[in-house]
Amino acid sequence: MTSSVPLQTYNQHRSPSEYTDDLDSSPARKSTLSYAEEAYDPYTDTPGKSWGNTTFAESATDSDVTHKPSLSYASKELDEPTDFPSTRGAPMNDKRPLLARWFDPGRYPLQQRIEDKRRGIGRQRYPVVVWALTIIMVAVFIYELVVNAKAQGSPISFHPSVNPMLGPSGSALIRVGARFPPCMKTVPSVPVTLQMPCLNDTANPPDRLCTIEDLCGHGGFHGKEPDQWFITPIFLHAGFIHIALNMLAQLTAAAEIEREMGSGGFFILYFAAGIFGNVLGGNFSLVGVPSVGASGAIFGTLAVTWVDLFAHWKILDRPARRFFWMLVELIIGIAIGYIPYVDNFAHIGGFVMGLFVGTTFYPIISTTKRHRLITWGFRLAAIPIAIILYVLLIRNFYTSDPYAACSGCRYLSCLPTSANNHCKGTGITTVSGVNTTSGSAI
Repeated sequence: MTSSVPLQTYNQHRSPSEYTDDLDSSPARKSTLSYAEEAYDPYTDTPGKSWGNTTFAESATDSDVTHKPSLSYASKELDEPTDFPSTRGAPMNDKRPLLARWFDPGRYPLQQRIEDKRRGIGRQRYPVVVWALTIIMVAVFIYELVVNAKAQGSPISFHPSVNPMLGPSGSALIRVGARFPPCMKTVPSVPVTLQMPCLNDTANPPDRLCTIEDLCGHGGFHGKEPDQWFITPIFLHAGFIHIALNMLAQLTAAAEIEREMGSGGFFILYFAAGIFGNVLGGNFSLVGVPSVGASGAIFGTLAVTWVDLFAHWKILDRPARRFFWMLVELIIGIAIGYIPYVDNFAHIGGFVMGLFVGTTFYPIISTTKRHRLITWGFRLAAIPIAIILYVLLIRNFYTSDPYAACSGCRYLSCLPTSANNHCKGTGITTVSGVNTTSGSAI
């Protein structure tokens, strides 16, 4: 290890101009300049000590150096006291309870929080909830294929109709718990005694008939009121194409949101958005069409990126450009919802609920008191609005005719054509006197 040359002694024998000339011209001196010396003036901690001709690595191991300059991203100030190092582990070392971290997400300097935000450093390193949900959904999809294989001899439905998503039949999806209103409540236009093709029927036209109660999952409801609910469809997928697209979005975009929010807030966001998407679809989509998929939950995580954008407009780089591309992505996502067999209500409902829940739980950096007050104003308003929406739509689903509340809402997920009876009816068609569903929505 080379010893440092005290600046005080050096300057006593040489004028500033001589020192500068020597510093600029000496190759030996240049070779010992560290990154810190190039960016800052030489720093002395104690009399007679300097970072003068010592490299950065050597200085880091010098036992005599007890205090080193720290770098702040925005202010470039030296020696700013910090509670956390400027690494990904900074916010993750906070051991406070979840509620305490929610009310006060940053116990380290504001500029450090802004730096972490720009670098994509969140509250935790690993998206454990996303990983767990992905494993569960893949396992459930395998179970769907097994159910269809036992009933029809093939994991993928080819008879009497081909599943365009390369997955189980609509009857198999109903059996394993798809969102199918006749299995959830009494639907006068689709009574439980209505006969449809059985799960194991592969003939065209169908020659094996079962009642809707026989098709419903969880062993039916044994003459009682239908009792399936809105949560199981989140874990189901219509085929290989469907689950591949959803898991790709979940393991990338949704995983990043979990890292930023933390697992607690992300868990609430994911299921609040996913369930609400099914609630909205249960109210206004065709009652005779089963629906499955985690699209509503994933659109809920997409909504959080909008909360992030508007809350941190002055912090993020190129916010206008980001807004443009996010708007394009949202338009494409909504447009996909109009493709046959795709449930746009899950997309819209998940996105709307994601805005409210994301506003409540997403960690927002406030640089001014005014910004902090506005943020908490939105948070306090988002909570009751989310609860009111849930209560109104669940009540509307179970106690009245959903279409009566909003007859035009069906067009949010349906382009009227002669093939779908102009978005009217139940979605159940009759083939040679036998009732069949028109497919499954995803």
